[in-house]
Amino acid sequence: MGKFSRLGNELYTGRKSYDFVGRRPLWYAITGVIVLAAIAAILIRGLNFGIEFTGGNEFRVPVSGGATQQVADDYGKVVAETGVAGAESPTVTTAGNAVLIQVEDMPQADVQAIKDALVKAAGVSPDDVSNSDIGASWGEAVAKRAALGVGVFLVLVLIFIALYFREWKMSVAAFVALAHDVVITVGVYALSGFQVTPAAVTGLLAILGFSLYDTVVVFDKVRENTHEMRKNRQTYAQAANLAVNQTLVRSINTGIVALIPIGAILWVSAAQLGASSLQDLALSQFVGMAVGVYSSVILAPRVLVQLKSNEDEVKLAERRAKARARAQVDRYASVPSFTEDMPVGRDPDGEEDEEIEIEVVTDDVESTPSSGRPTLTKPDSSATGRGRTVPPARGPVSRSASSGRNQPSRQSKSKRGK
Repeated sequence: MGKFSRLGNELYTGRKSYDFVGRRPLWYAITGVIVLAAIAAILIRGLNFGIEFTGGNEFRVPVSGGATQQVADDYGKVVAETGVAGAESPTVTTAGNAVLIQVEDMPQADVQAIKDALVKAAGVSPDDVSNSDIGASWGEAVAKRAALGVGVFLVLVLIFIALYFREWKMSVAAFVALAHDVVITVGVYALSGFQVTPAAVTGLLAILGFSLYDTVVVFDKVRENTHEMRKNRQTYAQAANLAVNQTLVRSINTGIVALIPIGAILWVSAAQLGASSLQDLALSQFVGMAVGVYSSVILAPRVLVQLKSNEDEVKLAERRAKARARAQVDRYASVPSFTEDMPVGRDPDGEEDEEIEIEVVTDDVESTPSSGRPTLTKPDSSATGRGRTVPPARGPVSRSASSGRNQPSRQSKSKRGK
């Protein structure tokens, strides 16, 4: 645990970093393959809607001592062996001290044949086995209500994100992440053959909130890191990638804590209790939460950086970063190199430099030789050993008692220049 804590600290401070934002082709390719596989599963296999959406018949058989998976399987075989059309693959679930068997809509004679077979197998009276018809109209109403709820939820969420972050592009990135989570979750239902029941729809709505919560946390850190990009000396992509790394440990911990109990419910409902409403609820939540962690870490920040790449401030930060990178390649690349036999006054390119004449004037020398070139004269002996050359005095010089050396004396304004 200590190593994991140190890893989190290194990720937060930037000493260690994983490139989630920069590898755009890799992450887009992985995400595209997963989404296309989910869409293909939906189109090819289709969804197994429960009788709440399609309509059908449901039988309730009491079981003394509590219903188990073995009892549910036995009753499912009894119904399948009746040979009634539409009852070849019944859906059997457990509900406390009873077993629920669901079959397609069929004539009353076939319903009675199945009921008689269940009464004989269970050893109970005909009155103990109940039968109820479920119309498809109720399922259609549930589907419409669910679609309306999802639509209202998405609209309110997008408005909230746009107002909170003052950035509509974050709303678009969050919406893409949510759509990604929903498509993959529905694709898993198509692959697994699990029934789509109202419980599954409820779980689907729940994962939207979880995925969005994790995405908002990442975006909040992105906004904090990109508040003043000029001072941070980072590009928008670098600041966003740092934000993802800073929240990575938190996202993983939150996901694990949420997935452990949901996974336990899924295993118990599928392996111990048989197919039940808990199974449908747990599967949608388990898949949706796992995919939500992926989308909030990989997909949403990448889409946000892609949308922000055309802004002027972001482009300017990228140009500054590229200029700094070129300067850091070789700091001494612009320094000319000299050779030992190079004559004075020539640069490495062979061109002569302009001669710079320096005239040193002291108190003792005031003339210049006839050659016209300046002559270096001996500096004032009073400055010897003090690391400087005394400049020529512009006025009377007398010894100062406070400084212990000759100093120019002050003159009145009327006598200056005379």
